[in-house]
Amino acid sequence: MRKLKALIAILGLFFLGFAVFYLIKQPSYSLQTEGTLYIVNKVSKSVTVFDLFKGKELEELPMAVEPHEAAFVKSINKIVVTNYGLSSKNDNNISVIDPKSNEIIHEISLGKSSKPHGIIPLQESNKVAVVTDVGSHLSIVNIETGKLEKQIATQQEFSHLLVQHPKKPLIYVSNINSGSVSVIDIHLDSVVKIIPFTNKVEGIDISIDGSELWVTNIKENIITIINTETYETLATIPTGKEPLRLKFSNDGKYCLVSNSTDGTISVYNSKTKKQISTIQIPGKKNILEKILYHTPRPVGILMHPNGLYAFVSNFTGGRVEVVDMKNFTIISSIKAGQMPDGLAIIN
Repeated sequence: MRKLKALIAILGLFFLGFAVFYLIKQPSYSLQTEGTLYIVNKVSKSVTVFDLFKGKELEELPMAVEPHEAAFVKSINKIVVTNYGLSSKNDNNISVIDPKSNEIIHEISLGKSSKPHGIIPLQESNKVAVVTDVGSHLSIVNIETGKLEKQIATQQEFSHLLVQHPKKPLIYVSNINSGSVSVIDIHLDSVVKIIPFTNKVEGIDISIDGSELWVTNIKENIITIINTETYETLATIPTGKEPLRLKFSNDGKYCLVSNSTDGTISVYNSKTKKQISTIQIPGKKNILEKILYHTPRPVGILMHPNGLYAFVSNFTGGRVEVVDMKNFTIISSIKAGQMPDGLAIIN
């Protein structure tokens, strides 16, 4: 009996210690920086609104269907979210959020094209560009008027992410199933080039001078760098496993890549094309760490306008990791909903 009681006491202390350790290891935010971060939670069907200065969640906005990505339209101070829907139900609209009230003020239909995913604010005021997985269109939407102004077929399958040239009316769209990038002139309303890769290209960004297009392949685990004038391949760089997203730093010196299966963030020197750092997100070392942190799966990457921090959504961890861009270390975490993905910031 005494041995049984002793065993029960030891087990009780073990589980108590584990619980305390677990609570200590929950997402901890310790910064004070300007801005409000909007975190799109896919499974929670919500958007977490987090004050980066006060270090607290302001609200969690419910969404009607599963959302995926978000963009901030600075000229009219609005957040726009793509409503992707579930595997059993396609959706075909985007939601506009007023950050003053943090309420959805209206939804804009994308017509017959559905499962909207990638979204970016256009250099032209008040508008966003959206691409859809089903229908594979590039849609130009005026957020101020609430109107779908035009749709341009990408001529490829499963159009997922996009980026705009900083000096030309060109938008580059990554097409996962076709293994290609569509180059679309939004003044001519036409595809001017299809850049072929191999199957499963996804992450895409452009250098700040517009000379280089960087594209990830999530099957081959590489980045392909394309000259935007000649469309020739300049370099091919190895990544970690399943590089879903990549993003240049605000000054253009570095490029961050989220390696989803590895649970890491690779950092590259954009000039030399060399990897200079690997950031390991907690949750991969051992069973205890996996339980405490959940096996990490980094996805979305967003640069803070001040250039000091990068935010990386940790899909399985239910949090957003904050990376110090000076020394490339994780210095803080933000608790989010279930399966955070897209990110947007108001500064």
